[in-house]
Amino acid sequence: MPLIAGCSDAHLSFLDPQGPIAAAQRQHFWWVIAITLTVVLPVLVLTPLILWRYRYGGRARYRPQWEFSLRADLAIWGIPLLVFAVLATLTWRSTIALDPYRPLVSDQPPLEVQVVGFDWQWLFIYPEQGIATVDELVIPAGRPVSLRLTSASVMQGFFVPALGSQIDVMNHMVTRLHLEADAPGVFPGRNMQYSGKEFYRQRFVTRALSADAFADFTHQVRAQGRSFTPEVFSLLMAKNTHAALARALDGTETAAITGSARQTDDAGSPADDSTPLRFKHFPSGLFEAIAAHRTPDWSQDTSSLSTTRPLSPDSLLPASSPLSIHPALAAAAPTGATP
Repeated sequence: MPLIAGCSDAHLSFLDPQGPIAAAQRQHFWWVIAITLTVVLPVLVLTPLILWRYRYGGRARYRPQWEFSLRADLAIWGIPLLVFAVLATLTWRSTIALDPYRPLVSDQPPLEVQVVGFDWQWLFIYPEQGIATVDELVIPAGRPVSLRLTSASVMQGFFVPALGSQIDVMNHMVTRLHLEADAPGVFPGRNMQYSGKEFYRQRFVTRALSADAFADFTHQVRAQGRSFTPEVFSLLMAKNTHAALARALDGTETAAITGSARQTDDAGSPADDSTPLRFKHFPSGLFEAIAAHRTPDWSQDTSSLSTTRPLSPDSLLPASSPLSIHPALAAAAPTGATP
């Protein structure tokens, strides 16, 4: 039983790394454990030995007049200080090396993905491919992925444990994260930030595919994907679960159900992902509009989208600006309207 207790195909932790970032984090973790044990292990071993040797009725010599020992003081203070210095140096170097904003070194250009956190779903936009998905991050294995993240709601925590590096996702701000999967596989991801009563349901599945399979996926979504309309955007803003959104889009219910139960498997994949939520023809600059609290331009089609304008700090409106508008209100504006 102990041998099979950790067996799983779900890759639930950085201790089972599936990418270079998670592998570096695991290496850092074990180095910290080994260095800390130089202080902890002697305590764990010597404490029971001392208790046994100097127990009441034992034969150990009792010398209460002991006052000072230079060697003992050097060991008591010197070893912890040395451990602290080594840990501080290791942590500093690892922090620089694993900076989530630093692009990964590769002979392939990174795949650009824009991530928007909603309540209680994740929207993934592929600006170069002109497609989008909900609660499903599909990436090519062996190729770096450059993520730009923002939130249409409160602060959230984006995390794919098997690939490494949790990053905060904040409203009216854009953060960056670079990841890579070593080989094809399925990895769970989730929101690690307490952001409301249903935050634990805000999960997604990351699928790493071969280059050919990723190209097939892109073509399939372009051919069969849904259109990302103002109605879809309103449903995403309405605090819906994946199941409720899928039912609303399929017409099996007339309105989204807030707080509807959502079942997931061990990998965090929606139980109803037989109806994947994949989109095409979304408005150009959708990510930038959400991050800046501006109305998406629903008149611009992205069926042939290849690039998007990068978001500059000057394009962000302060929260107190009279021109700032919540995306839920913007979705209800007439086509082409500007707040």
